Amino acid sequence: MSNSELNNTLYKLSSLSKCAKENKTFQFESLAHHLNVEFLKDCYNNLARNKAVGIDKVSWQDYNSNLDENLRKLVQRLKNKSFRPLPAKRVYIPKGNGETRPLGISTIENKIVESGISQILQSIYEMDFLDCSYGCRPKRNTHQALNQIDTTIMSKPVNHIVEADIKGFFDNVNHNMLIEFLNIRIKDSSLIFLIKRFLKAGYIDDNLLIKTDVGTPQGSILSPLLANIFLHYVLDTWFEKEVKTHIRGYCELVRYADDFVCLVQYKDDANKIVSALYKRFNKYGLTLHPDKTRVFSFGRFERGNSQNQKS
Repeated sequence: MSNSELNNTLYKLSSLSKCAKENKTFQFESLAHHLNVEFLKDCYNNLARNKAVGIDKVSWQDYNSNLDENLRKLVQRLKNKSFRPLPAKRVYIPKGNGETRPLGISTIENKIVESGISQILQSIYEMDFLDCSYGCRPKRNTHQALNQIDTTIMSKPVNHIVEADIKGFFDNVNHNMLIEFLNIRIKDSSLIFLIKRFLKAGYIDDNLLIKTDVGTPQGSILSPLLANIFLHYVLDTWFEKEVKTHIRGYCELVRYADDFVCLVQYKDDANKIVSALYKRFNKYGLTLHPDKTRVFSFGRFERGNSQNQKS
């Protein structure tokens, strides 16, 4: 193994991006083989080196002591499908409002493989994701999302904002539906098999193994990308193709991970969108938080247009 193998893999990933961009219906059948030693070594070297250890108590430095052999064995287990992700170690971090947020701490090998899978999927789905999506994507951040909201309000006829909250999104993503969405683009059974194992790996909470039949593992490297893929189909493309064509005024979606707002011209459209959102998410096993989902008036054109809108 050499750097030439890594360079070859990175070149192939860029080719995946080109193919995905040029053909929006192309299905990728051979992806898992990219998880070779040199590529995974690069994934390992890009991991944070002082993070908390998982349930196996193996640190970045511990794994490095016999890195080449460890990676060789890891790749062999991936090839013969004997690799099983270990459960995450669940911890609880304060949210600042007296509540806590669950977080999973993965083992070093889980992180290496998840990083590799993420790069493979990202090379494809970055070509598919819409501009309205800002969370957990390369060269996109919260500030850009907020700036987009501000720019839209100042330059478009926005009078109402739909603020929505998906109740326990990461804990309630339906695995079967997620796999169905992945199958739209991914036809590599080995990679899908591996992703399923990560979804089912579970977590250790107070020395108890908790199985996971729904949800994406919070705190894992792979989870944000899988969440974006799920919401790309459930929300983003649906909003673009369906919602925008069934209302009478202007509207726009801005999403950051599982948080999103809809910027709307007319109040009756805003109420119609809220009703449609409830139905849409219920269809995919999710619910909007009734106390955190609301419509409120806002926008520089509100007063001037108020007489023209239904109230």
